[in-house]
Amino acid sequence: MPTIAPVPPTTVAVLFGGRSSEHEISCVTAGGIMDVVDRAEYDLVPIGITKDGAFTLQPDDPAQWALRDGTLPTVPDNGTRVAFPTSPATNELVVSHPDGSVTTIAVDIVFPILHGPFGEDGTVQGLLEIAGLPYVGDGVLASALAMDKHVAKAVLEHAGLRVAPWTTVLRREWSADPVDVAEAIAAHGWPLFVKPARAGSSMGVSRVDGPDELGAAMDLAFEHDSKVIVEPRVIGREVEVAVLEGRDGVPRTSLPGEIVVAEDGFYDFASKYLGGDESLLCPAPLTEVQTDEIRSIGARAFEAIGGSGLARVDCFLTDDGFVVNEVNTMPGFTPLSMYPRCWAASGVSYGELVRELIELGRAAVR
Repeated sequence: MPTIAPVPPTTVAVLFGGRSSEHEISCVTAGGIMDVVDRAEYDLVPIGITKDGAFTLQPDDPAQWALRDGTLPTVPDNGTRVAFPTSPATNELVVSHPDGSVTTIAVDIVFPILHGPFGEDGTVQGLLEIAGLPYVGDGVLASALAMDKHVAKAVLEHAGLRVAPWTTVLRREWSADPVDVAEAIAAHGWPLFVKPARAGSSMGVSRVDGPDELGAAMDLAFEHDSKVIVEPRVIGREVEVAVLEGRDGVPRTSLPGEIVVAEDGFYDFASKYLGGDESLLCPAPLTEVQTDEIRSIGARAFEAIGGSGLARVDCFLTDDGFVVNEVNTMPGFTPLSMYPRCWAASGVSYGELVRELIELGRAAVR
């Protein structure tokens, strides 16, 4: 009988770290992926982006990128530099080493697990489109749209989905006349939440219980973005659903999860990733009707932004029904994060989820 040659592994460039305030969480996610990926199917090429924006070749060592005793990992500058193809005619990355030598690595697909600006906002997706490299996740438009909370709310509202009320404030408006802006914001009532419009993982977000706290909250938010979103507190349960692109084009949705937060009603960065007073309930204790409704909302939101690959749709369950809070196109993806935990509750393991995302990326037509 003829010998059947083994299928060579798919080479996956894992792109992580980055210039955003979510650098460390991206590193933890990279470690999680390295730990569970099927090495018989995939060879990994870890490309870490330093906080200064240097693309570097890093060790394929899950332990280096693990969260240990509350300490988050960062990408060190080891002197290597990785350049992406300048033409779709090649799929080779060019690696410059500290000793002056240059090597190339052919990759089949890129897995950008970057959160926040310079990664989740369409910028890296545009780089990969120009280079002609297949990649995991959402495309340029969906990534950029969902990253901007003001634009995303407008698009979701236009699609017939209920969103929380909001006011958008630009830095120049606040600098020019903070008194008038504060009066307009106060019309929402108190408490308020002040958020950078284009950041994630609760970075720069503050709860404001009265006018005397507003200035400091605005200043903090403007440290992360030149555009700020101000929203009144929505009274309701925080329920989220994970969305995965369907092989037939119809979005797949997980069982929903619920975040039960501390009494201050704020699920901050530390609570999400370093442990806190919250608990994640997967699946969320909802009725069958409520579960079906939020899964439908998740699929509709995904389609409204033109999603591909994955997203997490965050909602509030109020006395009047579900209100969409936001759509995350590269949600927290550590083993402790809501997105993989929702899929685990739905029967899809972390390793299976990573594999499915890679294969969806290889087949993607955005």
